[in-house]
Amino acid sequence: MFMTVLWETAVASFMASIATPAGIVAVLSATVAGALVVVSSFVKTMIPLRCLAVGGNLGFLLYGALHPSLIMMLLHGALLPINIWRTSEMVRLTRRVTAAAAQNDLSGVWLRPYMRSRKHRASYVLFRKGDAATHLYFLASGRIEFVEIGEVMEAGRLFGEIAFFAPDKRRTLTARCLTDCTVLRIDETTFKELYFQNPAFGFQVVTLVTSRLIADRQRLEAQQTTTGEPRVIAHGA
Repeated sequence: MFMTVLWETAVASFMASIATPAGIVAVLSATVAGALVVVSSFVKTMIPLRCLAVGGNLGFLLYGALHPSLIMMLLHGALLPINIWRTSEMVRLTRRVTAAAAQNDLSGVWLRPYMRSRKHRASYVLFRKGDAATHLYFLASGRIEFVEIGEVMEAGRLFGEIAFFAPDKRRTLTARCLTDCTVLRIDETTFKELYFQNPAFGFQVVTLVTSRLIADRQRLEAQQTTTGEPRVIAHGA
């Protein structure tokens, strides 16, 4: 009996909703939005998922405006700009990484928007040999010395990536600020979030790190040919 009443009420409400052109548009919008929500349940990567979420927000927002439903309008009106912003952020990241890979840009400058900046005085030790590699670094200004081998790195370079991706995650060198420095860094948690949100990011990062290793090996081989003595390349740390 209860189910019969519930069904009759639902049917009556639906018929009332489609009694006007605005009502028909509202129902169609909600139907499409609901379908997008269902499809999003099967999507594994974040950019398509965010795009579907934007479509769902627009559909439910239109439904809330035409039906009308203030709560639905407020909810999806708040979610829509968030989903648009997050989608655009991930698209920009993908474009930066793809462009860097295409141009063989080994600097890592495209990671800057996702890194936190810190200023350090001269002689400050960023990490010591044997420390756990919990961050990946980018030198925005100043000079860094890798103590054990006496190498000095100028600004505009990514460093610390070798230990960051190594199985034991231990630093192989000590990094000390030779001058006052501005150092950007990204931690493992943030890096993993970017990777899981956009797998293309992780793939391109691996490509770039591999390119850095190949470039280091070539420089090392050139030094061996010139001097006859092998020399460690510093920036991996």
